[in-house]
Amino acid sequence: MKSKIDLKLILALFGVALIWGTTYLGIRVAVESIPAWYVTAIRQSVASIIILVLLIKQNELKWIGWPSFKRQILLSILMVVIANGMTTVAEKTIPSGLASLINATSPLLVFLGCVFLGIQKASLKGFIGVFIGFLGIVFIFRDGLNDLLEPGYRNGILSLIIAVSGWTIGTIYSKKHSGKPQYIFLNLFYQFVFSAIIQLGLAMVFSGKADVNSWKTESIFATVYLAVFGSVLGYFCYHYALKKVSASEVSILTYFNTIIAIFLGWLILNEKVGIDLVVATVLIIAGVFITNYKKKAEVKAT
Repeated sequence: MKSKIDLKLILALFGVALIWGTTYLGIRVAVESIPAWYVTAIRQSVASIIILVLLIKQNELKWIGWPSFKRQILLSILMVVIANGMTTVAEKTIPSGLASLINATSPLLVFLGCVFLGIQKASLKGFIGVFIGFLGIVFIFRDGLNDLLEPGYRNGILSLIIAVSGWTIGTIYSKKHSGKPQYIFLNLFYQFVFSAIIQLGLAMVFSGKADVNSWKTESIFATVYLAVFGSVLGYFCYHYALKKVSASEVSILTYFNTIIAIFLGWLILNEKVGIDLVVATVLIIAGVFITNYKKKAEVKAT
């Protein structure tokens, strides 16, 4: 008997791949004139308001209890404040395509983390994929180690490392402690409200008082886009997918994000796409695919 196609899951996975592939472009445009932490604070504030309206309209706004609240705060810190926030900070000095490529290593780290915690079985295929993927990182910096001496570039790379670490830990944690699908928006509301408060505080500490008059119209529109699509719709699709499939399988979508982000960065922002970046992209995508690929027989056995 053939299993029924889960159309909602397919749409969620497609949404994650497409929407988050465009957010790297959106972030790059937003930080051109708006300080990074203000971009994230506004993004999550707008997202919180949108979700609040939806929850009130559906009569689903309620207290989730302290145990669940603590989980949402932890996820907010890892996946919104750290992962999203530090990626935004990084794109002030790092091209959007490169930022997406480094973030694409997250599935490899998710695999290693799941193996270490016993969530997933270790496999030779998996470790070969990890090796190939990280070989791609070598190509990124093969001729660019001297660039790390430049403070802006170095700080951008360090910010991305922190962002990837936060996203990886959050992905593994959210899979281990996943709740019921009907609470996705409610959980996101608590996550976004908390992160908006924290990121606004960080904005005032690192950027001082907001000089709104210096903000460009395209940066403001990009920030709104990030809120509506990147936060509300993108995170909803991501968390919904995590309820249905493994963390590693959802993370595979990262390579679609990467291809879309690199293409848009080249097409719209005139970002350079050299041979090293192409080779690095192929290696990282191949590594992620090898690490997470399962034959039909293997899938049925799980």
